[in-house]
Amino acid sequence: MYMVGRGPEIMKGIITAICLFLTLIPMPGSANDDLARLLTGIQKKYGGLPGLTLSYRREVISKTMTMLGDQIKGDLATGQMSFRPPCSLRLDQKTPKVETVIADGTTIWWDVPDEKRVYKYSAKEFGKELKLLSDIFRGLVRVQERFRVSLLKPNDQGESQVELRPVRPWQSINRMILTVTQDHTIRIIRIHYQLGSVTVFTLSDIRPKENFEKGIFDFVVPKGYKVVEENM
Repeated sequence: MYMVGRGPEIMKGIITAICLFLTLIPMPGSANDDLARLLTGIQKKYGGLPGLTLSYRREVISKTMTMLGDQIKGDLATGQMSFRPPCSLRLDQKTPKVETVIADGTTIWWDVPDEKRVYKYSAKEFGKELKLLSDIFRGLVRVQERFRVSLLKPNDQGESQVELRPVRPWQSINRMILTVTQDHTIRIIRIHYQLGSVTVFTLSDIRPKENFEKGIFDFVVPKGYKVVEENM
């Protein structure tokens, strides 16, 4: 199967991507005026969202693939993401196969229709990532203390690139690099893992959303499905 097996790592990548998308706030007393202006612009564009939807393209690149550069492409997936604070998340993958992830703050469900299986994870396994989401929507509590932020050279298209490194090392994630357009839209999030792999999210059609369809973040096991409880 395409995603299960790497499920926990990819799930953490997804949650971390959302966290980064929402946590870039101005750093008081920043010595880099360009960085401060960029973060202020991002905050004005995205700060205080009641919820959001977006389309994504996700590529998982192994350590071997990163050594080969652009000669080879990683595993690709596309779909739609919906998020409502504090911890409600829905990921509807469209390609290469239909799969759905739903997180309600206590349980994470990974629905694989082709197999008539659903993989069940405890949200406690993603504590750091989910706690960060909660902090964001309680007034961005201590968020600026979590990352060392630096402005890198612009890319070939002239877009800004921001690097974030956790102040306290994370077990799996080494650093993150965000690509930001001139109108302060976060277009790409690259998550670099300690073991050398990289997950790249390319985001589009990002829209604030307040009222979601009833039940969109609830999951009921379909009749005939097997529930597999995963331990990490």
